[in-house]
Amino acid sequence: MIAASELTMKAQALLNGSHSESKHLRALESDAIHIIREVVAEFDRPGLLFSGGKDSAVLLHLAVKALRPSHLPFPVLHIDTGHNFPEVIAFRDRVVNRLGVDLVVGSVDDAISSGRIPTPPRPDSPRNRMQTPVLLETVRNGKFTAVMGGARRDEERSRAKERVYSVRDEFGQWDPRNQRPEVWDLYNGSLGLGQHMRVFPLSNWTELDIWRYIAEENIDLPEIYYSHRREVFENDGMLMPLSPVMQPPSGEPVVVRNVRFRTVGDMTSTAAVPSEAATPEAVINETLATRISERGATRADDRTAEAAMEDRKREGYF
Repeated sequence: MIAASELTMKAQALLNGSHSESKHLRALESDAIHIIREVVAEFDRPGLLFSGGKDSAVLLHLAVKALRPSHLPFPVLHIDTGHNFPEVIAFRDRVVNRLGVDLVVGSVDDAISSGRIPTPPRPDSPRNRMQTPVLLETVRNGKFTAVMGGARRDEERSRAKERVYSVRDEFGQWDPRNQRPEVWDLYNGSLGLGQHMRVFPLSNWTELDIWRYIAEENIDLPEIYYSHRREVFENDGMLMPLSPVMQPPSGEPVVVRNVRFRTVGDMTSTAAVPSEAATPEAVINETLATRISERGATRADDRTAEAAMEDRKREGYF
């Protein structure tokens, strides 16, 4: 039998651990809120990139916290590939309507049909790379001087190189060798002619931090982030979702599995993972057990080459 004193010590250890995690999250929250307020104070035309994914949902939640009780003084931007998960589009519209914020949509489909970008070779061709010219066009047409996004340094190597304030030149491109110092968390928001700023308030967060914050703040997410039954098939070692734009290779069977998505993007390049996690707490436990980043495990377009993401970022991708 376990002594009462031992139970008390274990309970205290759990309490201390929970307190430490909460203190860590509050420090991250405070830093992110400071950055968001700096952006609103420094730039005359900011915007917030909202994909409908977990990171952008956390970022929008923080923006509301940072500026309450005022109405958000900037719109949210969504670059719609036309191959987004329907659940994510429904979530985007639900959140925008609930908050009463302005939504600016840059459409890849519209850019293709108008001839502004080339027609993809196949209906199931990945469209993530096609987002870049549409994003740059949306920033240019909206005259945005700063665009905030939910990218984190732990996602991928090239993201780890990037500063919180990341200058884009007149062509919307990023030069990793020409970044401004951010000593003592001081951010230089000055812009030259044609330049704009990308800002990443969640830079120092991890996937685990994101999920712990979601659980603590009870943040709404698209339902595909949690375990659900779905038709999937295997392709290059990844479980791809069956959809009108994504069909299995010849001879590959379609199966129904309990899966969830660690990240959401284009249906043609975003894979599911087997999972029984139906709550944020269960997802946290799964995240603690994994050793592969969500992009490395579930984004087919980021596995094509070591420099895939950096090449896209140099071109102007987020």
